[in-house]
Amino acid sequence: MEPTRRSYLAALSGAVALGSTAGCLGGSGGNSALPDGCDVGTLDSVSSLPRPALGPSDASVTVDVFEDFTCPHCQTFTQSVYPKIKSNYVDPGEIRYRFFDFPIPVSDWSWFAASAARAVQDRSDAETFFAFAKGVYENQDRLADEGYQVVHDLADDLGVDGCAVAGAANQEPYRPVVESDRELGRERGVPGTPAVYVDGELLDTYGWDGIQSAIDSRLDG
Repeated sequence: MEPTRRSYLAALSGAVALGSTAGCLGGSGGNSALPDGCDVGTLDSVSSLPRPALGPSDASVTVDVFEDFTCPHCQTFTQSVYPKIKSNYVDPGEIRYRFFDFPIPVSDWSWFAASAARAVQDRSDAETFFAFAKGVYENQDRLADEGYQVVHDLADDLGVDGCAVAGAANQEPYRPVVESDRELGRERGVPGTPAVYVDGELLDTYGWDGIQSAIDSRLDG
């Protein structure tokens, strides 16, 4: 059965307060040790970056998704729904797909992973950013205890300086970028993560069937 807004506002492990926390309760936690050999010094703060996006900029339909890297509902979306959106609409050039950070936060790694991902984007391109994001979700359960090593290794595997990315997770030089996205999400009424907008309209589902229907209705309109 397709997940609905009601289902993903369910608690991470029980009841949850609706509103800004949505499907994932706030929390804390994280590790402090960078991988061996990583001495990046003090990183400069970055206040702006291009929007991570795939698909033609002049596409007739735009899909915006607000995510928290430590939210299990976002993990489900990225692993089960996003690949279908990409293969059916992004790859054929029918839509523009845009990523927005919205750390709830579930844990400290909601922020740390977001900064690491923006470090990857800053040093590569949107395709690499999305590949890195996929890897973070695949390793979501390791972030609390091994987060710096996880982002280091994922970046290295993608040809990006792993120490720089781990350092970005640690120092959060991209926090202004992430905070800007979060504020934009608040202005747009994001109730929780993942929040999916099709041509500016917030859907009441993050399931494939609902998203497919919303996209098709606009492509056919």
